Amino acid sequence: MKQLRLFPQEPAGLKLLSQMAQQIVLASGTLAEILGVSAADHAKLVEDMHNHDAKSSELHYALLTHMRTSFVNPLPREDMYTLSRYLNEAMEKMDAAAELVALYKLERLPKRAADQLEIISRQAELTVDAMRRLNNLDDLEDYWIEILRLTKRAERTHRVWVADMISDMKWAQYSRNRDVANQLVEVTKDMRRIATQVGSIIVKES
Repeated sequence: MKQLRLFPQEPAGLKLLSQMAQQIVLASGTLAEILGVSAADHAKLVEDMHNHDAKSSELHYALLTHMRTSFVNPLPREDMYTLSRYLNEAMEKMDAAAELVALYKLERLPKRAADQLEIISRQAELTVDAMRRLNNLDDLEDYWIEILRLTKRAERTHRVWVADMISDMKWAQYSRNRDVANQLVEVTKDMRRIATQVGSIIVKES
């Protein structure tokens, strides 16, 4: 039996969370472009990535303002704040990964980098949709489970990527590539934190 709500739920906060997740989708596309061009062409794309990061921060602050000024929120404020913080932190790591590629002048990263970006993009796409539906938790358990599955896949990819780098690269090259690999796997972990928070909300509201 669904709980009756005395006040209409304001969707603005959920829309802001969804827009933050969309910035990660866009950022994964930008980072894929960065990995596909020469070092000489990194600067413009890294600037695009900085813009995604700035937009994410703007949306994060907008959500904080909305929560302070809104009488009714679809979820407890602490849950909305936690989701927003994890989304913003994931975006910051995407930005850092792009900046490292440019600073280190990396070109032709291994296929594992593209595999990780594919996972991040899929996690972010699922999260865009999930954030919109947080005021109806009945069908979000599948989202939670799928994000956890994708994160496990990302962690396996990371381990294989690191092992390959140790075998194939000299120390300086390995160190630079490992920094990028670490940023990307941390993004997938942030996406898992978001899904775990959603799972906690489902349990609390059930």
